Amino acid sequence: MNVEVTPLPGIGVRKDFAIRGGRRIGVVTHRDGRIELIISKSDDPDACLAELPLTVDEASALANLLGAPQLVAQLTEEHRDLPGIHTRQIPVGAPFDGRTLGDTALRTRTGVSVVAVMRAGQVHPSPTPDFTLTAGDLMVTVGTSEGLDNAVKILKRG
Repeated sequence: MNVEVTPLPGIGVRKDFAIRGGRRIGVVTHRDGRIELIISKSDDPDACLAELPLTVDEASALANLLGAPQLVAQLTEEHRDLPGIHTRQIPVGAPFDGRTLGDTALRTRTGVSVVAVMRAGQVHPSPTPDFTLTAGDLMVTVGTSEGLDNAVKILKRG
């Protein structure tokens, strides 16, 4: 997928890509920090069909919604020939906000491995035990069904 980056003098930067049907979808990041999700008209890529202002938290949540499933799907495909091994994205709950991955003791308590942490649209692959978590992060995990179910409980309740 080819993402085009267009400087918008006095405004900020537009990043977008073409989707089926000729429309473009993208993000305008304004110089003052505002963020807009945009969809262009199919007959004029410079004219917006829709603009949706997003807060930084909303943009992060959207990025996690779009990014984590792709990573999980890829890992699931890679593990499909390994019976009993599953991949799941698990949200980090408030009890671990500001604490480290090591504080969860997930590997020791459940046998589950944390492959990556998704935060604000960024993938943090192979996080170390000293990686600091934030409530709302999505952990991409691999393990048995039982281990993953237990990991969900731990990350939710502490």
